[in-house]
Amino acid sequence: MLDTAKRISVYQPEQLGLKYPEIPVFTTLAQERQHRKERLAAACRAFALEGFDYGFAGHLTVRDPERPDLYWTNPMAVHFSQVKVSNLILVDHDGKVVEGDYAVNRAGFVLHAAVHEAHPDILAMCHAHTVYGVAFAALGKKLEPITQDAAVFFEDHVVIGDEAGQVAVETKAGNKVANAFAGVKAAIHQNHGLLTASRHSIDAAAFWFIALERCCQQQLMIDATGITPKLVPPERARYSREHVGSEYIGWLHFQPVYEQLAQTQPDLFR
Repeated sequence: MLDTAKRISVYQPEQLGLKYPEIPVFTTLAQERQHRKERLAAACRAFALEGFDYGFAGHLTVRDPERPDLYWTNPMAVHFSQVKVSNLILVDHDGKVVEGDYAVNRAGFVLHAAVHEAHPDILAMCHAHTVYGVAFAALGKKLEPITQDAAVFFEDHVVIGDEAGQVAVETKAGNKVANAFAGVKAAIHQNHGLLTASRHSIDAAAFWFIALERCCQQQLMIDATGITPKLVPPERARYSREHVGSEYIGWLHFQPVYEQLAQTQPDLFR
């Protein structure tokens, strides 16, 4: 039996010898960089599978492990389904491409650079113009704990009203978004869409974005019935958030997504 005192989640098996995802350990910064780039490319592919593409809109970022003042992101005007390790770009907080052949998305630089610079603990961030997330963002309200899935965002997301509906190409817009990301993993930017951040991994940031979009869809469907839903009580919502809403669980949820992509879309590693 495993030492249960060392387990960080009840989902980790108590028996030895079972197949189960393990958080990788790196011996060099180069290995860690390659890992982060592969997971970033896979997250973009996952967004493509979810139908999160909208022209050139949408940007995902992860810090470089050796130079944390720089971050890797998807290239401008390349479809999520075509992102791969070799076409990722490395960008600084001033929006300068330090490594790579493609331009950076201006809105992505404004939003993500501001968040990364203001919160050194935030490792990764995701944003895309999704159907349900954008629709729900127009309401300017938080998600309610209507399901166990929605409970993972209970008291762990904010609504940002500043610069609502105005395209974020000015630095001040990024600063206002950055200010809202203190201690939460998600934000609903009014009249704009969804953003998620992770202090753990791009895996967690990507999965929580997928989950947030689904929760917005479910909330809109329930609202459309005109029937007042029965909410998960606060104490139960907090319990669910603690056990299935952590950074580790977000990372764990992404592992089968990654494995499926690695097997079916191996070109993402090129």
